[in-house]
Amino acid sequence: MPALILPLIEAAGHWPARGSLLGLDLGTKTIGVAVSDPDRRLATGIETVARKAFTADAQRLLALAAGRNACGFVLGLPLNMDGSEGPRVQSTRAFARNFARLTELPIGLWDERLSTAAVERELIANDVSRAKRAKIIDEHAAIYILQGALDRLATLNRAD
Repeated sequence: MPALILPLIEAAGHWPARGSLLGLDLGTKTIGVAVSDPDRRLATGIETVARKAFTADAQRLLALAAGRNACGFVLGLPLNMDGSEGPRVQSTRAFARNFARLTELPIGLWDERLSTAAVERELIANDVSRAKRAKIIDEHAAIYILQGALDRLATLNRAD
């Protein structure tokens, strides 16, 4: 059975109470990957996957998830500033649909507006060279996306 693809809050209801989540930042050339601790408090970068073909990319992501006993994925959804969906969102949703056929782990979609821009500003503020930024930007964006999702989930859990 294919994985569920839901907004983050709805997906959280399908994940066990504990277990790592993998955060993904889909770029056109690379996929940034981050992982949470099992208690879902802190996101840490794993790697930047150079995109090749969908099947190869998906197999790498599934191997990373299995190696960290992940129970779900958080996929950054690049909405436009006004909240509308453009071509990048359509591409992300298509990736999610295809990826869901290969796993049963629920996929949560999380608004990632300005994540790459925020990370870029932070790296520049820390005097990271342009060449180094290009190599790590997607992984850091995945950390930013996953940490934002973890923080939102923690807020919901406190409200319960």
